[in-house]
Amino acid sequence: MSSGLAALLDDVAAIAKLAAASIDDIGAAAGKASAKAAGVVIDDTAVTPRYVAGLHPDRELPIIGRIAFGSLRNKLLILLPAALLLSALAPWAITPLLMLGAAFLCFEGAEKLIEFVHGDEGEVEAFTGDPAHIEAERIGGAIRTDLILSAEIMAIALADIAARPLMTQAIALMVVSVAVTAGVYGVVGLIVKMDDIGLYMARRGNGLTATAGRLLVRGMPGLLSTLSTIGMLAMLWVGGGIIVHGLEHFHVPVLPELIHGLAEGAGHALPAIGDVVHWLVTAALSAVVGLVIGAIVTAGVHWVETLRR
Repeated sequence: MSSGLAALLDDVAAIAKLAAASIDDIGAAAGKASAKAAGVVIDDTAVTPRYVAGLHPDRELPIIGRIAFGSLRNKLLILLPAALLLSALAPWAITPLLMLGAAFLCFEGAEKLIEFVHGDEGEVEAFTGDPAHIEAERIGGAIRTDLILSAEIMAIALADIAARPLMTQAIALMVVSVAVTAGVYGVVGLIVKMDDIGLYMARRGNGLTATAGRLLVRGMPGLLSTLSTIGMLAMLWVGGGIIVHGLEHFHVPVLPELIHGLAEGAGHALPAIGDVVHWLVTAALSAVVGLVIGAIVTAGVHWVETLRR
């Protein structure tokens, strides 16, 4: 009896260790995947506030909540099953699809840069009509854009955990989906309400609190403009970086080796901050690659549009 109980306890202990290891594995996979997708997350955060620009302040948070719900639905009901099917049936297609999505990011970044150069970036659309219809259009547009960005986030995450068991992939991608959605739209909600918070502080506070509130209100246009610029650069950097890694994967090493060599040389030139310099040079050169690819895609799209007209 005692030996049977001891064996049972040993089995329970082994199962507990296995479960703990699985949780650790899932946590590590989700954390690593989230880190790899950080550039697209930054862009998603930078893009979203423009969908509530010009709308009544009371409607900002409800609209962001509906966009967040649509984003989570995109990830869990559409992209997660598609990612798992891809991983199970055609893992060889992950890198080409990732590169295709990266080309789209480069295209978006290049278009934003063109708008920025021409002074169109940040303009608030003037509109009239039924507010409910306008809200529905804004939310629908935001969810469609989010679907593309979320697909890229999921693809980046999947590429990094494709060697893990399928169940680990599924749970890790679910964790990434929930964490990214909560993080992005939590930050977006805070950003769009910062001017209201500053106004409240300026009116109700005194001394340093009132001064901080006024600075917050005055600084919001600059913050939104900076976020837009960061989002644009993130698109180019992430898109270019994915394409460079894809070329390396397909044994086309000339461009990856050139970027790696330049980054290594810059890092060795400043050994005290070598790792930081290496990352900055790699990101900058990846952004240049992204800009070139984005410009080519943009020219092609405009040429097709011209032919259609």
